[in-house]
This record gives sequence, C-alpha cells and structure tokens, in this order.
Amino acid sequence: MLVLLPPSETKRDGGAGVPLAFESLGFPGLTSTRAALVDDTVAMTASPDDAARALKLGPKHAASEVGRNRVLRSSPTMPALLRYTGVLYDALDAVSLSDEQWRFAAESVVVQSALLGLVRADDPIPAYRLSFDSRLSPSLKKRWSGVCADVLASVDGVILDLRSEGYAALGPLPTRADAHYLRVLARDEHGTLRALNHFNKQAKGLFTRALIERGEDFASTMELLSWAADEGYDLTPSADRPGELNLVVPEVTGTPGKLTAVLRLAH
Repeated sequence: MLVLLPPSETKRDGGAGVPLAFESLGFPGLTSTRAALVDDTVAMTASPDDAARALKLGPKHAASEVGRNRVLRSSPTMPALLRYTGVLYDALDAVSLSDEQWRFAAESVVVQSALLGLVRADDPIPAYRLSFDSRLSPSLKKRWSGVCADVLASVDGVILDLRSEGYAALGPLPTRADAHYLRVLARDEHGTLRALNHFNKQAKGLFTRALIERGEDFASTMELLSWAADEGYDLTPSADRPGELNLVVPEVTGTPGKLTAVLRLAH
C-alpha cells in the first residue's frame, strides 16, 4: 500500500542530517528531474525580486523563503515527515511514531514535493519554498507529471491519494481498480454530504496516522475498506466519482481539535 500526501507551505528550519544528496532519496528514477529543478531554484535566487514573484511571495516572507532556496545544496536535512508542518502534519504527529511505525511509514507514506517529486517519509530533505503553482519554465506540471506518473504506475497494491488536486496533477494516479483519490466529506444533521474544508487537512493527518499505527500492507481495496469499517471509519466508494473513496465525518463546529473525537466513530 502507498499513501500519497501533499506537502505543506510551512516547513521546519534546521536539521541534523547532511546536505541534500539525491542518492539518499527514494525513487532514483526521479534524480535527473530533481537535480535540474534544484539547480533552477537556486539560480533563481540571484534576483530576489524575480524569485519572490515566481514563488508568489509577499514582502513579509520573501527574504526568508528566497534565502532558504539560496542554500538548498548546503543546508541540513531531516526526514520529510518531520520537515513539513501545518494542520495535516500536526495531526499526523510523526515525532511520536515508534521505530516500528517509522519503518512502516518509510515504506508506505510518500509526499508529493514540488521540488523533489515523490519523497518517502524518511527521505532526508532540506527546507525549501516551492509550490505546485510556482512560476517556472518549463512548468512544474510538465517536469513532474510524466515521470511521477511512471513511478506510481510501477507500484503494486493499493494506492490511496490524499493529495490536493494541485499536487495530484504533478503525479497522476494510474487508472486501475486499486488506485483511489480520497475525498473528505462532512455529513450534517440532515444527512447531507458536503466537502469538508476547514477540517480537511486534519482529517487526512489523523487518518494517515491511523494507517501507520495499523501497519498493514493491504492487499486489496476490500481489505482496506473492511479494516476501516471495523475501526469505525465511514470510508466507502464514491457513488458518482468512479474509483474515488469518500471519508465521511460528522459535521464539526468549533475548534479543529474537536475532529479528533468524531473522526473515528467507534472510539
């Protein structure tokens, strides 16, 4: 099983690992695209104003974010699941994973980075700023979509795609029965379903954490759905979007923390 996550705009600084080394990253078939994009991203910092425009940065964050990119090749690294921050990654809480859970995450959890393509949970990466819609030529979609799609097509077993649509376009899923895009929906008191916006990322982080804690390489979609039902998750095939799965939670109001109590209905 492979769980695909989006990255986050926010990232931790620092790290204890040696600087970026492409040979230490998973999916070596992406190395040439990674190297070219890192070169282009570093070169872009020669003109801070141009870099800020390409990265769609305002004055408040331009200097620090462009500075991160300037030292991409020399800055320290840390595992990808620790580098990314924000709502999804706070909910996943990778820092508290056990050694066994880290081993499973390293094999089964992948982040779609705009800079480095598909990176495994434990791949050592530097802090950087680049988003799926950053203005580069050729575009990030042109650089990544074909090579990342080839990697995903070569993966056996269930693929569960939790990426946002912008990042999913950087590596389209293969068209097959066990590759699924997951949507998080809310059900109100009348039973009506709608897209879950405010709590979407938190739900994805909590669900990914549960999959890591389970530590099972589900051999089929039916096995995944059976586990989810046993655990109290409302995870079902979409009625109107072939191949997609819906993770449905009760409508939540108030603070994001309240979602933790209702996502897993049986707990």
